[in-house]
Amino acid sequence: MSDQNLDAAPLSEAARDALSRFHAVIPAGGVGTRLWPLSRAAAPKFLHDLTGSGQTLIRATWDRLAPLAEQGMTVVTGRVHRDAVVGQLDELVEENLVLEPEPKDSAAAIGLAAAILSLRDPETIMGSFAADQVIAPVDRFQQAVTQAVVTAATGKIVTIGITPSHPATGFGYIRTGRSLRLSDAPDAHDVAAFVEKPDQRVAEQYVRSGRYLWNAGMFVAPVRLMLEHLEANEPELHAGLMQIARAWDTDERDEVLARVWPTLKKTAIDYAVAEPAAAVGDVAVVPGTFTWDDVGDFAAIARLNPVRDSSGITVIGETPRVYSTDASGVVVTDTERVIALIGIEDVVVVDTEDALLVTTTQNAQEVKKAVESLKKDGRDDVL
Repeated sequence: MSDQNLDAAPLSEAARDALSRFHAVIPAGGVGTRLWPLSRAAAPKFLHDLTGSGQTLIRATWDRLAPLAEQGMTVVTGRVHRDAVVGQLDELVEENLVLEPEPKDSAAAIGLAAAILSLRDPETIMGSFAADQVIAPVDRFQQAVTQAVVTAATGKIVTIGITPSHPATGFGYIRTGRSLRLSDAPDAHDVAAFVEKPDQRVAEQYVRSGRYLWNAGMFVAPVRLMLEHLEANEPELHAGLMQIARAWDTDERDEVLARVWPTLKKTAIDYAVAEPAAAVGDVAVVPGTFTWDDVGDFAAIARLNPVRDSSGITVIGETPRVYSTDASGVVVTDTERVIALIGIEDVVVVDTEDALLVTTTQNAQEVKKAVESLKKDGRDDVL
């Protein structure tokens, strides 16, 4: 990304018009099974402060976007999370809270928001940003979003790709194409292709080439264009979402939602919209040079919360009682139980009232397997 400061550089009238039409959407879904037992169905990771900042992830996401979203902000989340989300976001107005009866993946969540917004104002440019990502510094993120909105106004679905800091194998990648040569969005490029998660050798090639960015699942687009591609690739899903959207601001909302939502296909927005749109040249990318983490496991929490003293242990919790000797790792606790660690390296301890997890940062990705076993055994009481 160029060093151009978009706050200081004057934007054209067309760019200012694009920003005046920008509406931010925050999909707040997913349980975060690799963060069990901290993150659960009733209290997913976006409702937690995982960085020691004093802010939950969804609150931080809202605060990053609010200065840019002149047309407003919408949150899409599950019915069971309504009270917690509203309690954390005082500014969220009722008409911009979209509650899903059950999870249906990102195409349904983002598509419903697009459908509702399109009926309220078809000129809206929407931006979708997940509630559970950690991003810094905020000003670089906002500069990238500004460029994305300006690019979207030219008739593109725009994704913000993350400049890789290392050859990660856990993310999908975006291969950049030619520069779009937009004066108000100098870093915007065509997307040549979305590519799936690579193995280590291929990931190293991607990073060396300088042409690949991490796919962070951030999308900015005119709502009409988003819905056109959804209709072309998933016509039944599009029809169902439009049926719900037409009833959304009426007394028929609950009846139509209850009848139609269970019939909708589960699929990701990448497959339903982004990848097929890229194949016909309708997707652009703006590189982001900010740091980005999707907090996918407890190794990420350790990485985001470096040890602050000589104990060797990162401790997260309101009333921690942790003692260590010749130990390193991370402890997350919401109990007053004493935790003593002796002669153990890279440990992960998560202590809750009804479940205890002990693993290592190297095996943090394997926590999902424990959740799957518990689910198979019918232990939904701890999930």
